[in-house]
Amino acid sequence: MKDLFKAGFVLLACTLSAIEIAAAQPANHGCASEYSSGMTQTLHCEGGITIVAESGAKYTLQSGRKGHIDAVELDGKALLIEVTPKPGGNKFQVVTPQAIAAVRGTKWAVDVAGDKTSVFVVNGRVAVGRRTGSHSVTLRPGEGVDVEPGAPLTVKRWPPARVSALMARLGQ
Repeated sequence: MKDLFKAGFVLLACTLSAIEIAAAQPANHGCASEYSSGMTQTLHCEGGITIVAESGAKYTLQSGRKGHIDAVELDGKALLIEVTPKPGGNKFQVVTPQAIAAVRGTKWAVDVAGDKTSVFVVNGRVAVGRRTGSHSVTLRPGEGVDVEPGAPLTVKRWPPARVSALMARLGQ
């Protein structure tokens, strides 16, 4: 009986370790964490910030001088970020290997795949620029940009199929 119990426990442990979930972030920086049935992780943070992480997303929360989250460093997969507008602004940015996407109150998605960062705005406005250089573009609802080495920052209205595919990965 003991051997059967041990075998079952090992099988359960192996099964659970094979399930890919969003890179678990501790509920710190003033954030509460929850998981959805779609295997996304949602962080509800102080200051009206909500972050939905795609399963397997690699990211790190960054906090500013007041100890509240004010940035996310995203190294792989996608995040959906919603920042509630506040009087005086609510500065928040997502930093990827290729780009910096900064916002003052909106909902947008950032996707990192290889040497490309894609940013899409659901509502509000987002400024997107390269990590190096001063040129940036401003995205409005329905618009996106792909940031790739050697390619210009070209704002485009994303086709519904591309938007739906990205939002589905984020449980939306």
